[in-house]
Amino acid sequence: MSDNQKRILQMLAEGKISVEEATRLLSLVDKDTDMAGKNTATGEAKPHPKYLYVRVEPKEGCKDAEKGRVNVRIPVGLIRAGMKLRALIPDQAADGMNRAIKEKGFNFDIRNIKDADLEELITALTDTEINVDSAEAEVQIHAE
Repeated sequence: MSDNQKRILQMLAEGKISVEEATRLLSLVDKDTDMAGKNTATGEAKPHPKYLYVRVEPKEGCKDAEKGRVNVRIPVGLIRAGMKLRALIPDQAADGMNRAIKEKGFNFDIRNIKDADLEELITALTDTEINVDSAEAEVQIHAE
């Protein structure tokens, strides 16, 4: 049973939602579960990604073009292992990271990231390719 299904049943048990609402939510969760990891064109299951790729290619004439080139392949298993280590982050360090993240315009607590969030992100990256083309560089992020 998935975490979402458990949450729905817990809300039903606590009287926060009706039986009809629980049934509707469970059917939506089941539909998402059926479609997760499937190739929408063929309906075949997609393999779980093994790597996250990040590539930054500076444009010609850009200052420090050679130094700005990035081509990284990160094993998804390493990302998962890092998520398990987040529990070891001292409060002072987590506070510093949260401040830095907030300065960049994102308001969330690094300590609130859950394993399910990572799995959802990895699943989304399987079907997504992020391409940013600016005046200075071209950035591509995808998972395979």
